[in-house]
Amino acid sequence: MIPITKPAFGPEEEKTVLEIIKSGQITRGKWTLKFKESFRDYIDTGFCHTVCSGTAALYISLKALGINSKEDKVVVPALSFMATIDAVILAGGTPIVCDIGEDYCMDVNSLEEAIEKYNPKVVIPVHLFGQPADMDPINELCKEKNIYVLEDAAQAHGAEYKGFKAGKLGDISAFSFYASKNVAMGEGGAILTESPSLDDKISNWIEFGDHPALNLRITEFQAGIGYWQLQKLDENNDKRRKIAELYNKEFKDLPGLIIPKEFENRKHVYHIYALRHPNRDEIVEKLIQKGIGARVYYEYTLHQLRDAPHVDCSFAEDITKEIFAIPMYPSLTKREIDFIIKSVKEVVQNI
Repeated sequence: MIPITKPAFGPEEEKTVLEIIKSGQITRGKWTLKFKESFRDYIDTGFCHTVCSGTAALYISLKALGINSKEDKVVVPALSFMATIDAVILAGGTPIVCDIGEDYCMDVNSLEEAIEKYNPKVVIPVHLFGQPADMDPINELCKEKNIYVLEDAAQAHGAEYKGFKAGKLGDISAFSFYASKNVAMGEGGAILTESPSLDDKISNWIEFGDHPALNLRITEFQAGIGYWQLQKLDENNDKRRKIAELYNKEFKDLPGLIIPKEFENRKHVYHIYALRHPNRDEIVEKLIQKGIGARVYYEYTLHQLRDAPHVDCSFAEDITKEIFAIPMYPSLTKREIDFIIKSVKEVVQNI
């Protein structure tokens, strides 16, 4: 079976893990600091905090932005992993769901409707599947309404919008380093901001001191692995983009199949290579039978999943009936890629 995703570790990661074991310093050591500083510099922000997961990064970001009660409303897009909405609920806020556009990211017209109807405190655009949301109109709208922008960049390591890295496009950003991510350390997350005042608030939530806090730290093992994954990120993203380019070329004329599109002024890093077809379920089943780890991303919208208040999300609702993914990771071999392409063509043409 060719898996949907597969982390690739080399001798650098192995050597570092053994070094950490022998040192006895398995938490809060040099690798934690080294990774934090390297990731901050890579995204080009002022402050970075590492935490144990992307969900924790979203949660702490929301607490730093003052989300405490059900009166505090947060707008999220309808299509995303469930952590996006769960973090709002865990923080004590009320999630409001708006629709997505053809880029699978937050639709600004739907967002404007949600803002006018619900008067939110925070908006969370999600850079879904590795492509940044259209941030300029989102930021302009939120600035006008005095609303914080929290980027969910869990799937967008190295993605760019108008030359700026995802994670540098709002007031605060949250990343995940889960095993499937473009920077993979098993579990882990990060929070980044340019604001000194937000930096202080983040610190208060993850360091014991001013008020009750949570121990959400990563270990030296995670940080050491993450550091080397970060050094390889740009090269690996280039490999992802080349695989996506080849997939697109081979799939563009298949009947009923909609291929992903990289939108203007954005750099897509293809954390997930997402396709759409009306006969999605049958295609996925047949690809799995052939030994290809196809999977549905996502079969739910967030307002359906958590019964949340929402504006019209009909486009996202339609998308969840059609969208699926095929294997995408830098270490895919030419033989595997050729087999995936051949299999997708056979299945779609005979559906």
